[in-house]
Amino acid sequence: MDIATVAGLVLVVVAIIGSILTGGDITSFIDVPSMLVVGLGVIGGTMIKWPMEVVSKLVSVVMKAIFFTPADPKITIEEIGTLAETARRESVFALEKVEVEDPFLKKAMMLAADNRPPEVIKSILQLEIDALEDRHSVGIDVLDGIGADGPAFGMIGTLIGLVIMLQNLSDQAAIGPAMAVALLTTFYGAVLANAFALPLKNKVTYRSGREVLKMNIIIAGTLGIVAGENPRLIKEKLSAFLPPSERVSEEEAAA
Repeated sequence: MDIATVAGLVLVVVAIIGSILTGGDITSFIDVPSMLVVGLGVIGGTMIKWPMEVVSKLVSVVMKAIFFTPADPKITIEEIGTLAETARRESVFALEKVEVEDPFLKKAMMLAADNRPPEVIKSILQLEIDALEDRHSVGIDVLDGIGADGPAFGMIGTLIGLVIMLQNLSDQAAIGPAMAVALLTTFYGAVLANAFALPLKNKVTYRSGREVLKMNIIIAGTLGIVAGENPRLIKEKLSAFLPPSERVSEEEAAA
């Protein structure tokens, strides 16, 4: 579970509700027509933009931002170093029998054990990365669209409320509900976009980038193994993918 995502969502809810309670009654911020305009409007707009098979996967995309085991490139580098030592000590064909949990790393080792040419290994694995980026980009675009549609439908609700209010200026009882729709739809749309959709989009984008980074490390490491490079040299080369604070030191590489 991503603690930062959960903690951030909790803080956002506490901040909004706390601010409301300090200045008034929370029930005054609950308006069913406003919720319908924003909620159903965003859902309908999303269904118009995207096919049903994409919309149905939106929940799983959001869950990945919360329940997600982050990729640790440093652990991947260490594992590749161990595999490189096995290939050098025995042979590259021995990689086929090594237990590897990561599916992408497992596929890379199978390609290496099959004695495929380096350019073939790289092209096959790069296709996997391209396909993953395409899948992730769809979920990211959907969240981005929700972030844009929330304020837009909030504005539509505001216009509806203003029209109702202007048509019933003589009816004092109708002015209050009309103003509630006018103001609360904007509020709901802004909260949906800036507290949920756009932050989740950024988190999914970051997670996708880290996963792609790990896969690129695996490609570079596999090519080093196939070329018969020294395991220590492979680990030093792969450390270039990491920021200086996370890189494997010379002492760790030697160990």
